[in-house]
Parts: sequence; structure tokens; C-alpha cells
Amino acid sequence: MAQGARPERVGEAIRQELSVILQRDVHDPGIGFVTLTRVKVSPDLQVARVYYTVIGDDKMRKETAKALGRALPFLRRQVGTRVNLRRVPELHFQYDEDIEKHDRIEKILIDLQRERDERAKAEAAQDAQSSSSQPPILPGSPTSEADE
Repeated sequence: MAQGARPERVGEAIRQELSVILQRDVHDPGIGFVTLTRVKVSPDLQVARVYYTVIGDDKMRKETAKALGRALPFLRRQVGTRVNLRRVPELHFQYDEDIEKHDRIEKILIDLQRERDERAKAEAAQDAQSSSSQPPILPGSPTSEADE
């Protein structure tokens, strides 16, 4: 039974090795610009979920998923020879949608900030315009005493 941070360490080792393998040894044109974001390994070290992202549209994403499926036996064999484990974990590739969610949230926040800035500029311009059309009321002036 795996204890503590071992699954995390094994996951990081698998991620590093898979990155090198995908860069240097896999020559499938279906695998585009793939970035391995993280690898989650089960506590018993039997299953490794490999999360990845792809630069491109949905078509490129689907092509990459198929190409990774085709390369899966080769990748597992290579991980087995490079990472020192009794049993090589079963690899499952899964597209990481968290990156897209983070990008969408960041875009929304940027748009909100832009709207706030525009609103603040409009209010400042309106205040400047209204203050320039009326003379300032000074304490002790006849209009300020009449209002009280």
C-alpha cells in the first residue's frame, strides 16, 4: 500500500518521462503540440491518469486523443523501462479542461475590470462636467447657509 507523497512523486516521474518520450521518440503526426499538465497516480500505483492540453481546435484535440490511444502500448513500455517500479501503472490519457476553464474565468475578470475602468472614467468625466457648470459652494457663503 502506497503511503504519503509516493503517488505524487511517481506521478511527477511519469510526467517527466512521458514528456521526453513524446518529444523525442513518438513520431506520430497526429500528436500535435501536447503539454502534459499533471499525472495523478492511484494510491496503489496501479493506475495513472495523464492530463494533457493541446494547442489547436476541437479537431486537433480529437486527433491527438486518437494518436495517444494508438501510442499507449509503446508509451507504457517506455515508462516501464525508464521509471523503476515493480509494476508499470496502466495509463489513461484525459484532456485537461481546467486550463480552458481558467482561461475563460481570466477573460471574464479582465472584461469586468475593463468595464469598471470605463465606468469610473465616465463618472469622473460627469463629475468634472457638473462641477465646472456650478460654482463651488464655500462654507459661510450665503447659499450654503440658506440650505441649512
